Amino acid sequence: MIDQKRENLLNLALAATEVERRRVPELSAGYNSYSKTWEVIVQYQGDLAFLEEQGVRVTLLLFSYAILLVPESLMDYVTGLPQITYLEKPKLLYFADAFVRSISCITPVQEGVMGLSGNGVLLACIDSGVDYAHPDFCAPDGTSRIAILWDQTIPGNPPMGYALGSVYTRRQINEALASSTPEERFALVPSRDVTGHGTAVLGIAAGNGRASGGVNRGVAYKSDLLVVKMGNARENSFPRTTELMEGIDYLIRQAVKMGRPIAV
Repeated sequence: MIDQKRENLLNLALAATEVERRRVPELSAGYNSYSKTWEVIVQYQGDLAFLEEQGVRVTLLLFSYAILLVPESLMDYVTGLPQITYLEKPKLLYFADAFVRSISCITPVQEGVMGLSGNGVLLACIDSGVDYAHPDFCAPDGTSRIAILWDQTIPGNPPMGYALGSVYTRRQINEALASSTPEERFALVPSRDVTGHGTAVLGIAAGNGRASGGVNRGVAYKSDLLVVKMGNARENSFPRTTELMEGIDYLIRQAVKMGRPIAV
C-alpha cells in the first residue's frame, strides 16, 4: 500500500520484490529477509508502548522520534496508526575524509588569549570504535580519558532503553588498561577499532599527543571522551542511520545526566 505518511523510498522498498531489494542496497537497508521485519524511523505523538505487545520492538528517542522493528505483516497497520505521523527507512552510512588539524587554524585557538583545550567539555565520537589503549586517549597518569564506550557490535549489556551492544565504563576500561597482556585487556573490554577510522577521527578531535610528544595533539585535547562504535557493517555498506540516531540520542542523554556541555 502506498501511503503519504511514508517517505517515497520506503514505499518503493515495500513494493519491491526480494530480488529487487537484493540488487539495490538502498531498498534492502532495514529489511531482514529471514525474520521478515522492517526497521523504520518514525515521528510519533502519544504513547507507543502498546506496540510491544503486538510484536513490534520500540526504541524511544528524544523529540518524539522512535525506531521501530516491525514485522512485515504489520507495516500497513503501524503506518495507519494515528500516533504515527511519519515513517522512513534507515539510510546507509559511508566513511568520509576529515580535514586535518594542520589546515584548520586550531593552533592559535589553543595558544591564544583564550587558550582553549576542551577542559570540562565532553567530546563524543560515533564511528568505527576506538583503540582505547592508545596513549592519546589516556591521562598523564595512564588512566583512561574515555568516560563511556558503547560498542553496538558486542551483544550482552546494552545501555538501559536500547536494544543492542554493550556499554563499558571508565572503571572497566581502566581495569583493562591495568592488565598485564593484550589478551587479558581484550577479555575485560573486548571492543576493537578494526578499521582504525574512529581512532583517527577521535585523535584529530581530541588526542592529547602523548604518543608523539605533543606533535600530533588534537583539538579538544583535555576533554573527557564518549565513544560509540556503530553496529556491524553490512554487505556493500557501513552501519545504518538508525544506529547513528541511537548513538546520538544516547550521548545527549549522558551529557544531560552529567550536566556537561558536549560536542559530537
